Amino acid sequence: MNIFDQQNTPATSFERLLQIMDDLRQQCPWDKKQTMETLRHLTIEETYELSDAILEGDMQEIRKELGDLMLHLVFYAKIGSETNDFTITEVLNGICEKLINRHPHIYSDVVAETEEQVKQNWEQIKLKEGNKSVLAGVPSSLPALIKASRIQEKARGVGFDWEEKQQVWGKVEEELQEFKNEFNVDNDQEIDQEKAEGEFGDLLFSLINYARFININPEDALEKTNRKFIKRFQYLESKTTELGKSLKDMTLAQMDVFWNEAKKL
Repeated sequence: MNIFDQQNTPATSFERLLQIMDDLRQQCPWDKKQTMETLRHLTIEETYELSDAILEGDMQEIRKELGDLMLHLVFYAKIGSETNDFTITEVLNGICEKLINRHPHIYSDVVAETEEQVKQNWEQIKLKEGNKSVLAGVPSSLPALIKASRIQEKARGVGFDWEEKQQVWGKVEEELQEFKNEFNVDNDQEIDQEKAEGEFGDLLFSLINYARFININPEDALEKTNRKFIKRFQYLESKTTELGKSLKDMTLAQMDVFWNEAKKL
């Protein structure tokens, strides 16, 4: 295969990437030095870049970032083959077997007509495969917001969940009141910081739970709010600069004027 010729099928394109990976590993000083450990943080960065492209809805950038991630996957498989631990063929066959086993409603005689039934079957199959807990598959290093969502989704997969969203909202209101009680928002009593933190965590967990019931991804929702705040704040900064001032010279009322302008934009 000529690696300089663009390929036209998934199989030949993938083979082209594997050949290029072999060449780089043998001949490029940088690629030759890489290990799984040195690639790890780069892979995380590429994943976040893909996430950014998805939130922006930039399909061309998504295509590019998928390619970057594909390169990393091939890179890890190449290193695994060099240490005789696994090959790219074993990686691909492994995921194929996993998907077949976990979709018996497609590849066997199990019936699953709804998304919820599929999720429940998935978790039950994972337990049969040797997982000691439904929650064992939630990575401990996940950011807390995403981890809370995954915990709740997995618990729901085995039937541990609220029945109605009104029940969940009731829990939100209950946790909000408990937080207010601990935080003493209506008086000047000394705050028990540890208890207040615990109640705040409970409140966030219940809000994430409610978001799940109304089909809102809390991570996406918060990130969109972050981006909205950044745009408005940067507008405030630019307008302040146009006046020849710095933010520390502005009063809150003056800043609010530009902030409200940014909201209208």
